[in-house]
Parts: sequence; structure tokens; C-alpha cells
Amino acid sequence: MIRAIVLGGFLGLAALLPAAAQSPDLIFKKSTVFRMLTWDDKLATYGIDDPDIEGVACHYTVPEKGGISGGLGLAEEVSDVSLACRQIGPVKFKAKLEQGDVVFRQSRSLLFKRMQIVRGCDAKRNVLVYLVYSDKLIDGSPKNSTSTVPIMPWGQAEAPKCADWVKG
Repeated sequence: MIRAIVLGGFLGLAALLPAAAQSPDLIFKKSTVFRMLTWDDKLATYGIDDPDIEGVACHYTVPEKGGISGGLGLAEEVSDVSLACRQIGPVKFKAKLEQGDVVFRQSRSLLFKRMQIVRGCDAKRNVLVYLVYSDKLIDGSPKNSTSTVPIMPWGQAEAPKCADWVKG
């Protein structure tokens, strides 16, 4: 009985941890607060490719706390994240997609806070819409950023219609 409760607790915690399909590429970091004896506060810019759509990449910038708790990975990071996504080649959908699919997820605290990038399709305008936000187990944050990617022809290839690739 106790064994089942403990196992259930661990499985519940595992569901809260990030399940990123890919590791982001660090582009650069810039110090924003100098700390004499510990780690500086920084802004870090990362790049990711959409795992389900070839030809689309996103870049996001997150603040990273310094000090002792930040340097040891124990600080809860703030929810301020900026996002920019662009078409970087011919767009090719790999499979049918759901509106609001998670493209990328990353932990922003030891256990209960995570940043997520989700994607949708604006079928009327043939535009991919990306949204980044933070959530917590108890309460989320209204801070968010949105970026859009108009699907354009690339070379001789016609632009696919995102509406053709949305489930439902």
C-alpha cells in the first residue's frame, strides 16, 4: 500500500517535470546584473526548430537569475520570456497537428514552474501562431509573448496550407 502511494507520488512529480523533445541551442548570454562573488544575472537567447514542421525556427530570450541560488539551479525564474519565430526554409508538415500543441517545454523552477511554447494555425490567413507562457502547479502567469509565421512559397515549391494539417 505505502509502496503504491510512493510510486504514485513519484509518477505525479515526473508529470510536472519538463518533457522537452529537444534541447535548445544557446545562441548567447548577456549579463544584466553584476555580482562580485557569485554568478551574474543574465539574459539568455536560445534557438529551437519546430519538431513537427520543417522550415520553422523560434528564438526565445529568458532571464536567468544569478547569485548562489541561481548558480546552483535552485532559484525560481521569472515568467518574462520573449519569442520570435520565422520561416527559414520550405515549410513541410510532418503529421497532422492539434491547435495548441506543445512545441517546447522547459522547467523554470526546481519542481513546479515551466515555460511552454505552443503552436496553432490561423487558417484564414495561412499563418502559424506561436505562444510562449509560464505556468505553475497552483497559479500561472499572464505574462506571454506571441509570434506569427506567415507560410510563404520557398523557391519553386508552393506554400502548404496549415488548415490542411490541423486535426478535426
